[in-house]
Amino acid sequence: MRVYISQRIFSEALEMLRKEGITFEMNEGARLSKEGLIKKIQEADGLICLLSDGIDSEVLKSNPKLKVVCNVAVGYDNIDVGAATKLKIMVTNTPGVLTETTADLAFALLLSVARRIVEADKFTRRGEYKGWELIQPHLGRDVYGKALGIVGMGRIGTAVAKRASRGFDMKILYYDEIRNEQAEKELGAEFVEFEELLEKSDFISIHSPLTEKTRHMFSTEQFKKMKKSAYLINTARGPVVNEEALVKALRDKEIKGAGLDVYEEEPKVHPELVKLDNVVLLPHIASASVETRTKMATMAAENMIAALKGKEPPNLVNKEVLKGGQER
Repeated sequence: MRVYISQRIFSEALEMLRKEGITFEMNEGARLSKEGLIKKIQEADGLICLLSDGIDSEVLKSNPKLKVVCNVAVGYDNIDVGAATKLKIMVTNTPGVLTETTADLAFALLLSVARRIVEADKFTRRGEYKGWELIQPHLGRDVYGKALGIVGMGRIGTAVAKRASRGFDMKILYYDEIRNEQAEKELGAEFVEFEELLEKSDFISIHSPLTEKTRHMFSTEQFKKMKKSAYLINTARGPVVNEEALVKALRDKEIKGAGLDVYEEEPKVHPELVKLDNVVLLPHIASASVETRTKMATMAAENMIAALKGKEPPNLVNKEVLKGGQER
């Protein structure tokens, strides 16, 4: 059994593979091109990859031996799952493990942009702080008691809502295609249509997956409907937001600010966003705690071990592959 690992992962996961007698090769250099990845996986029975690796049908078809692709992420929009299913290739992810860590980061972004933390830090480091004033250069906005609109009330959205409701006494509005009655009961969350959420929220936090329906869900029209005092937080997927429209909204003060951990053309960041002070920019670190990232890697290893032993992986995305697909 041979496994190729597209980018570096934690040693705990590697040790799990070793104990099961699984031979692996891990790329410890720069991220591979598609051609480079295809070349490397030719002898592999399984592939462990990251969200930044594009696993399309060409990659999947290139190796008839390939049995399983284990994504070290909750989302799997980087993998052509439909093509994998047709080719009888299992696809797995790492759900649940990063819920609380991502929720922490989302709320950290919310606080940072509302209270102008990054701007104030830079101001202090430049030696410009000369003493306390009533009307200081970095007056921010209160978070406590405000209305938080959550787009996508799944695990992470609910975890953010808990922090907001129980810690900051915020009013929770949410929009999702599926009602979350438990959040409504336990947190007093109110289900509203998307348009109403835009109009009534002081902060909007995005936690929806990237689909054709959610791509550019936030664009010019949506920003115009938001409060001019509102902030947008995105720790989900970059393309849910039209960055060109966001830049214009921030420049024209159609909204107050934004906190972003993901980008439309990641890892590229819109050059105009970098110039704006009313946006906090992070390098996709929502799950980046030692504990969480280690667990993600070990979960991927667990999925791989199960698949190569002929068992159903704990986090199999395309369960229909077990019912059969077409031969390559």
